[in-house]
Amino acid sequence: MIRHDLPPHAWRKSSFSDETDPLCVEMQPTPDSLVAIGDSKARPRGAFVFAPHTWATFVHSIRKGTLQPTR
Repeated sequence: MIRHDLPPHAWRKSSFSDETDPLCVEMQPTPDSLVAIGDSKARPRGAFVFAPHTWATFVHSIRKGTLQPTR
């Protein structure tokens, strides 16, 4: 699902992003308890939203190197 109604001041940069680089992946919690993920250079496109558990599983899989491509 894509959301376009998110407050611009609530975005948080990835901890891996350089402080001077405005081009990064950002996240924010939504009022309806989801996690919004957006691209700082393409905010008009909206943000993908996920259930917190789904997002946490994805991030955990990336960190552990266990994310498998789908066919």
